Amino acid sequence: MRRRNGVLLLLCVCSILLFTIYRFSASSFLNKRDRKKDGPTIYMITPTHTCHTQKADLTRLCQTLMLVDNLHWIVVEDSFEKTSLLIRFLARCTVRSTHLYTRTDPSLQLRANDPNWLKNRGVEQRNVGISWLRENCGSETSGVVYFGDDDNTYDIQLFEEMRYTKKVSVWPVGICGGLRYEGPLCSNGRVSGWHTAWDLERPFPLDMAGFAVGLPLLLARKEAKMNPYAKRGYVESSLLSSLVSGLSELEAKSDDCSKVWVWHTRTEKPKMTQEERLIREGRPSNPNIET
Repeated sequence: MRRRNGVLLLLCVCSILLFTIYRFSASSFLNKRDRKKDGPTIYMITPTHTCHTQKADLTRLCQTLMLVDNLHWIVVEDSFEKTSLLIRFLARCTVRSTHLYTRTDPSLQLRANDPNWLKNRGVEQRNVGISWLRENCGSETSGVVYFGDDDNTYDIQLFEEMRYTKKVSVWPVGICGGLRYEGPLCSNGRVSGWHTAWDLERPFPLDMAGFAVGLPLLLARKEAKMNPYAKRGYVESSLLSSLVSGLSELEAKSDDCSKVWVWHTRTEKPKMTQEERLIREGRPSNPNIET
């Protein structure tokens, strides 16, 4: 009997100790998150379009962004109107968001068998996001603007790296430009050149995922936007050239550009040959099941 009471007493003491540790850890964690919420807002502009993998891509991205404090997700559809799928999706996603849309000009639309690189994609959608910021944020609004595609892979550390951007901050992007990584060469917080394998004549040879812009700077340069008709690889430069004059104004992040926190992954286009066969046979998949 005494032994059983001793075991019960030990279990009670251990339970109280574990509960105290949990309360202390949870309180510290919440306080840490509360402090971060006082920092500048990150406005992340993401173009999206209707395709078989759209919801899957956005689900993965939403669940990453749920871990990031003080972020406003601006999702811009390539569409003539807001689609019901995206309306439902954003209502369910707990990330603070704004839903916009604009249809890509026919001259810039890819045909079914065109390679992805043939024409610039998502540029008009990003510009609509920029216009929304100019219309809805005052000139004194602090924050940072990031252009994040829906099929990239993001470490949440990336967002803390960019949060206090003053003008334009830069970092390397993994699996990009045919290289293990592509991006700036940095030392002592300054950018000295670029690690890239093609077209070194570009003013800013970096990927869309490899930079962020201070919101006050973007608002002050009222004409700054991306050129949807820019030469391949020059869309980023079409915006950045109107914001900064050269390397000296760039802010090196990611431990002097020595760490990769974002990867230019791409979702493989699924093959729907069996679905097409079932459609021809008059027994397609249930259209009411949303994928």
